[in-house]
Amino acid sequence: MERISIELEAFLRHLAARGLAANTIKSYGSDLRELVEYAQSKKLAFDLEAVRDWLFAISKAGGAKSTLARKSAAVRAFSSHLFEAGVIPVDFGLRLKSPKLDQVLPKVATEKSLDEILDRMRTRSQDDPIAQMELVAFELLYGTGMRVSELCGIDLADVDFARNLVMVTGKGSKQRMLPYGHYAAEAIERYVRFGRPKLQIPTSPEALLLSSRGKRVGVRQVYSLVANELERTSTGKAGPHTLRHSAATHLLDHGADLRAVQELLGHASLGTTQIYTHVSIERLKTSFDQAHPRA
Repeated sequence: MERISIELEAFLRHLAARGLAANTIKSYGSDLRELVEYAQSKKLAFDLEAVRDWLFAISKAGGAKSTLARKSAAVRAFSSHLFEAGVIPVDFGLRLKSPKLDQVLPKVATEKSLDEILDRMRTRSQDDPIAQMELVAFELLYGTGMRVSELCGIDLADVDFARNLVMVTGKGSKQRMLPYGHYAAEAIERYVRFGRPKLQIPTSPEALLLSSRGKRVGVRQVYSLVANELERTSTGKAGPHTLRHSAATHLLDHGADLRAVQELLGHASLGTTQIYTHVSIERLKTSFDQAHPRA
């Protein structure tokens, strides 16, 4: 088992070299170390039977399907690595199946509720630099569908003010250019011209969004902002990802091409984006049932 543990650390370094997200590497490491410890405690060989025994124990203890699926994915990737390294004679991960996940449609805010939120934020941002910064954050999250981590990572140099484009760095350090609309453009221009200089201090970074202390705005601060605003609506308290879901769904509602939405969101697979078509169809069915005389 010592050789397995050594190869596990090599495997994690390999993932980092490939540019996988830090959170993914962290979860893979946690799951696989747990498996190794389980096999050692039960005096089991590191093989398919040990993995199945481990997953069964997790399931019996109440582990969610999503947890089992994540752990299974980690094992399959590590098994492939061990086989290629000549540590195991057979890639047993190929025979390991993930549990079928129940598809949960993402929570989406209505266009009307988001318009009302942004109108309120625009009103209170007239002379308040923090309110101006918050308006920019909300406009970009909903206006582009970017992730909150991508928003917080934006520097001034990433914004093309002339063409209404912003460069973001997504998962795996992959960069993409996103367009933003005239509402966001107005908010950004006013904030950069009037609000940001009031928040900036000599040690401030080149971040687009600055906090009241002149530091780069963090994910938690944006999460709190979005959650507080959405809590007042029928959507209820929800985080920035709801704005990402809403942006994608509203684009498809208004006829946007699925592949264009995929590029906007930075999804590697079109299948990931397709869940929003289900949301749009469900919304269409609800509207039909409520409004059509022959429903």
